[in-house]
Amino acid sequence: MNNEQQGFDRIMAIMRRLRGPGGCPWDAEQTHDSLKRYLLEEAYEVIEAIDARSPAMLKEELGDLLLQPVFHAVIAEEQHAFSMDEVLAALAGKLVSRHPHVFGEQIIRTSDEQSENWERLKQQEKANERKSALAGIPPHLPALMKAQKITEKAARVGFDWAHVDEVFAKVMEELREFEETMLAGDQERMEAELGDLLFALVNLGRFLSIDPEEALRKTIARFTRRFTHIEQALHNRGTTMKEASLEEMERLWEEAKGLERLEG
Repeated sequence: MNNEQQGFDRIMAIMRRLRGPGGCPWDAEQTHDSLKRYLLEEAYEVIEAIDARSPAMLKEELGDLLLQPVFHAVIAEEQHAFSMDEVLAALAGKLVSRHPHVFGEQIIRTSDEQSENWERLKQQEKANERKSALAGIPPHLPALMKAQKITEKAARVGFDWAHVDEVFAKVMEELREFEETMLAGDQERMEAELGDLLFALVNLGRFLSIDPEEALRKTIARFTRRFTHIEQALHNRGTTMKEASLEEMERLWEEAKGLERLEG
């Protein structure tokens, strides 16, 4: 048995001990449902570690994320639903079957060809379960990510714009429609038109190979850094944002942007 297998078996044994008699009351009380929030939190913390470019942080956060499937597998094992061995066997089978160019005779030359082939194989595997080309998208994905996956799936069956100019024109059309409803003061229609505008922007991002979720996440990070710079600068002057003028805060905002360019 290699060191990796021994390490994995040890983690499984520790989780069984935590869930068993004389173990940890909190761990023993958890269910698939109660753990859902932690799975999401740990996934986002892995993303944070990747953005931080910190191998030590990434190593720790990957371990925290790995704990979640281990936890779920032990719960399922207790319920005689499935075991971790079955999870791993299914994963191994899927990786082999969806890479026929590696484990078989099929020839695939580019990542785009592989993405198309992966989706085609997935559709064949789920043929009896999925009646729509849009099926298979997790319902609880963040809205921007879900919109991107929907437009990708629609494009794969030919429901798509031919050129990026057409997508940009659609964005501008949705922006004008949103402006019209905003001027009319129709709250319900404003919500609908804002949704249409956001969806059109997601589609534009797809055409330009820009991940909208990632783009917005980075914008939020930039906003947070610049906002914090304003707070700190005003604090150093013995004042607060409520006491400062908008012009003063705007100057500090531009100062923060300038510092980012120097650091970048």
